[in-house]
Amino acid sequence: MTAIAPLPDGITSLLDTDLYKLTMQCAILKYLPDVHVTYAFTNRTPHMRLTRAAFRWLQEQIDKLAGLSLAASEVDYLKNTCTYFNDAYLRFLTSFRLRPSENVRASFTLLEDTGSQDDVGDLSLGISGRWLDTILYEIPLLALTSEAYFKFCDRDWTYRNQPDRAYIKGRKLLEHGCIFSEFGTRRRRDYHTQDLVIQGLQRAAADCPTQGWKGKLSGTSNVHFAMKYGIPPVGTVAHEWFMGIASITNDYEHANETALRYWVGCFGKGVLGIALTDTFGTLTFLKAFERTMPTPANSMADDKHTLIPGAASPPLPPPALSRDVNGTTTDDDTSDEQSYAQIFRGVRQDSGNPTEFVTTMRDFYERQGIRDKKTIVFSDSLNIDLCLAYKHAAEEAGFAPTFGVGTFLTNDFTLASNDHQKSLPLNIVIKLSSANGRAAIKISDSIGKNTGDEATVHKVKETLGYVEQRWADSGEEAARWGKG
Repeated sequence: MTAIAPLPDGITSLLDTDLYKLTMQCAILKYLPDVHVTYAFTNRTPHMRLTRAAFRWLQEQIDKLAGLSLAASEVDYLKNTCTYFNDAYLRFLTSFRLRPSENVRASFTLLEDTGSQDDVGDLSLGISGRWLDTILYEIPLLALTSEAYFKFCDRDWTYRNQPDRAYIKGRKLLEHGCIFSEFGTRRRRDYHTQDLVIQGLQRAAADCPTQGWKGKLSGTSNVHFAMKYGIPPVGTVAHEWFMGIASITNDYEHANETALRYWVGCFGKGVLGIALTDTFGTLTFLKAFERTMPTPANSMADDKHTLIPGAASPPLPPPALSRDVNGTTTDDDTSDEQSYAQIFRGVRQDSGNPTEFVTTMRDFYERQGIRDKKTIVFSDSLNIDLCLAYKHAAEEAGFAPTFGVGTFLTNDFTLASNDHQKSLPLNIVIKLSSANGRAAIKISDSIGKNTGDEATVHKVKETLGYVEQRWADSGEEAARWGKG
């Protein structure tokens, strides 16, 4: 009988992260390699605390991150699969190492010290260092914190039926024609859970041809699992890119456009072309999205507001043919004047009211005279019912909807002692908190997702003329995960 290798404890690969952390690191290496940043941790479920034993395990796992490096097979995988990564970045990755002893500060404040390993307390995590060196900490630290909690604090659960639960969810999405990706690394219960979930989803996807289902499992945001199971790695950019550039330039009026310009400059037109709209509010973003991207002929003279002082190189798009995340070759003709809305093949909705977002984007594209069928990626606390509702709304408006489904897949459990009661996931985040000494903030399209220094948030809202957005489900992520 062949022995089955045990699944890893903690994080064992640098690729056990979301693709967009790597794409952003690639752009940071090219343009902003010496920017110093900090990150802050928030537990939005503060009543769910670690024990002394959990914190001790977590600290050990953080220390072990220093031993990670990319294997030659992993570098080859990135080179052959993620062809938008330039040679300089791939060379950088071959020698890249995390240095948690220098960059990560973890502390634990006990509520009451009885000397027991079961004493509970509040976790504090801080990250600081060069942006280039620290950007890859967020995902593993979140995943490890969740794993620590469910390994030591809440153990009233089992892996029973996880592959079947994932299969059933995948089947429902696929038979209704949904195109979706697994986005659940950051809040997964642990590595083994995510592994089981992807197995279940692949089993559902394998049934598509024989069952005639029109949906598609388009991939996973986790690069390690994409490599392990031979499915596409999926992702483009996170709020962090926009937040960092706004903080560095201290120019929130032009931050969206600057971020878009340098993104296209790094990867090319049409490559990694899903734009995230809500960092400082979607309505503010659309003012930048409608603007024309400078061409190489006028890139240094036209609109200097969107040039980053001290950037290592100018934002000139690669001149050759480029291949996007789906493998489609696009003619990167940088001589044509195009707006960012034309260049990007779609947008991602991550906060606020999704159906109102669909209407807003439909009206925007019509005003711009853009008739191409654009994509909307929905990624905000999804479950099956929400995916189906948003699919209908988007298709009615002429969009191609896709879905990034996270916690609903990788941390959906019931109690072992009561199969009718949910074992709720942690709701934890790590966000960029400063860049080059200035506060970094996110406003989003929902007040429940404001992050960062409150005074800066208030000032930026005034500067941008931001109108507060509220909707019925705003901030109720845990409630939505438990449905569908």
